[in-house]
Amino acid sequence: MIGNALGRFLWRGQGWQIVLLRKVLSFKGKFLRNRDLVIKEAEAVMFGAIDELLAKTSLKPKDIGILIVNCSLFNPTPSLSAMVINHYKLRGNIISYNLGGMGCSAGLISIDLAKNLLQVHPNTYALVVSMENITLNWYFGNERSMLVSNCLFRMGGAAILLSNKRSDRWRSKYRLVHTVRTNKGADDKCFSCVTQMEDSNGKVGVALSKDLMAVAGDALKTNITTLGPLVLPMSEQLLFFATLVARKLFKRKLKPYIPDFKLAFEHFCIHAGGRAVLDELEKNLQLSDWHMEPSRMTLYRFGNTSSSSLWYELAYSEAKGRIKRGDRTWQIAFGSGFKCNSAVWKALRTINPAKEKNPWIDEIDQFPVEVPKVSTI
Repeated sequence: MIGNALGRFLWRGQGWQIVLLRKVLSFKGKFLRNRDLVIKEAEAVMFGAIDELLAKTSLKPKDIGILIVNCSLFNPTPSLSAMVINHYKLRGNIISYNLGGMGCSAGLISIDLAKNLLQVHPNTYALVVSMENITLNWYFGNERSMLVSNCLFRMGGAAILLSNKRSDRWRSKYRLVHTVRTNKGADDKCFSCVTQMEDSNGKVGVALSKDLMAVAGDALKTNITTLGPLVLPMSEQLLFFATLVARKLFKRKLKPYIPDFKLAFEHFCIHAGGRAVLDELEKNLQLSDWHMEPSRMTLYRFGNTSSSSLWYELAYSEAKGRIKRGDRTWQIAFGSGFKCNSAVWKALRTINPAKEKNPWIDEIDQFPVEVPKVSTI
């Protein structure tokens, strides 16, 4: 029954190497969605990412002063952040947060929170862990609006280390320049466009509204209105202002001027939420295939890994040898609520792919690939 329902859907923008826990794909017998299996997935994702990070940085767990874990749909007791503290035996005075229910944009919310905490806690390391749980949240009903999430979301996670220690500048990859957060939760349509709910048969899933694209566009517009003056060259700001004055003050019938963000950024990491989202942003921001490649290949290879997808995209650019010293990267994330968040990073050094260890390294020569617009299952 589940297979037939999924078969009626279109697989857009994804390949067949994406990751699901084995039990999720096994429709033989009873599905074992018990707590132990859910915890195993969470531990595999979180601890796997953190282990690699500690190995790369030669950091000791007790050096970490701030811990932020975000996972939207799985919030056990003890919390995920408590699980990390227990597993790595982190120090007793660690400042820890566990963010839940904040959707795919929670990764950048965690980064913004870490930035603010580092401003008041000197000589500190902040560890951010972004993930989502698939085992607990697979939808077994037949509502089309809720089946879409089954087609998009996949296992994945990322661990990010931030530092405000002067001595770490020489080995750091990036400097966090700006974070801009936009929240449209006061509007009912925005609030309800992505909702976890029960269908008519009592099956729990995440429903995506038909208004999602319009809501995302409105949130992005608000976000870039705030971000633009911080990053755009003065020439672009003047053109935008002149067009606005002509339209509003003199009632000229002019199209709104869309600033050229390619003058402000060399790289774009747009949340791999789905093919339609990427197509719309490519058109509205007037980006090239090269700029969209990290996002499209991440969706194809790993699926929508929720809040961690932005880091798979940045890792793609690193594995391709694209990141040069001084390059600026714009990360854009969308999430339920409805939220649109941005982070701007500046590369402190040229990234040598030969010295990198990330999910793309072993197969980066196989990308990019041609992704058909629509293919049937």
